[in-house]
Amino acid sequence: MTARNFLIRGLLAGLIAGLFSFAIGYTVGEPPIDAAIAIEEAAAAPAADHAHETGSDHEHGDEGGGISRTIQSTWGLATATVAMGVALGGIVALIAAGVAGRLGRLPLVGSTALVAGLGFVAYSLVPFLKYPAVPPAVGSGDTIGSRTAYYFLFALISVVAMVAAVVLARRLASGMGAYPAVVLAGIAYVAVVAVAALAMPTVNELGDFPADVLWEFRVSSLLTLSALWGSLGIALTWLLRRLEVSQKAAV
Repeated sequence: MTARNFLIRGLLAGLIAGLFSFAIGYTVGEPPIDAAIAIEEAAAAPAADHAHETGSDHEHGDEGGGISRTIQSTWGLATATVAMGVALGGIVALIAAGVAGRLGRLPLVGSTALVAGLGFVAYSLVPFLKYPAVPPAVGSGDTIGSRTAYYFLFALISVVAMVAAVVLARRLASGMGAYPAVVLAGIAYVAVVAVAALAMPTVNELGDFPADVLWEFRVSSLLTLSALWGSLGIALTWLLRRLEVSQKAAV
C-alpha cells in the first residue's frame, strides 16, 4: 500500500470522526457552555446597569453584527470538529504509513490503532491534564496568548517525548523483549512529561466560578476529544483493513 492509499482513507476517517465528535460535543458539550455564558452574563449585568445609571453607556460592536450563539453551537462547532478531524486523519494516516511493518510483529491494523492511541495520549490527554479546558467565562483576555502558548508548548514536549519513547522501545526490544522494553519506554515518557509539567507555569484563573459547571465542562470536553480520536482510530483501521483484504484477494 502506498502513502496515498493511507492518506485518502485517513481524510475520510477524519471526516467521519469529525461528524461523530460534533454529535458528542453538541449533545454533552453545549449545555455546560450555555451555563458558563449565563454566569458570565449575570456577572456582567451589574456593570451594565451601573453604566446606564451614570450615563456612560455605549454601543457594543458585536450587537447585531456578531455570530449568533445558535450558529456557534451548530454550524460553527461542526466546522471546527470536521476540520480538526480531517487534519488529524491525514496526519495519523501518514504516520501509520510510515510505521507500518516497523513496530515488531504488529499487523497493519494493530500498528495503525497504536498510532491513534498514542496520538490521543500524547497530543490530547496528557496536555489536557496539565492545562484542562476552561469555559468562556473563565480567564482573562490579557493572558489568553500566554495560556495558549503554554498549552501548545507542553503538547509539543509530550509528542516529542512519545516519539522518543517509541524509538527507545524498538531499540530495547531486540535485547530484552517487547514487554520490558515497552514498560521502560513508558516509564521514561511519564518521567519526561512529569518533569515538564512541574517545570512549566501553572495557570489558575478560576476565581469563584461554580465547581459543578466547571466539572461538567471539562468532562464534556474530554469526552469530545475521546470521541474524535476513538472514532478516527476505529474508522481508519476499518478502512485500511478493507483495503488490505481487497489487495490480498486481487493477488
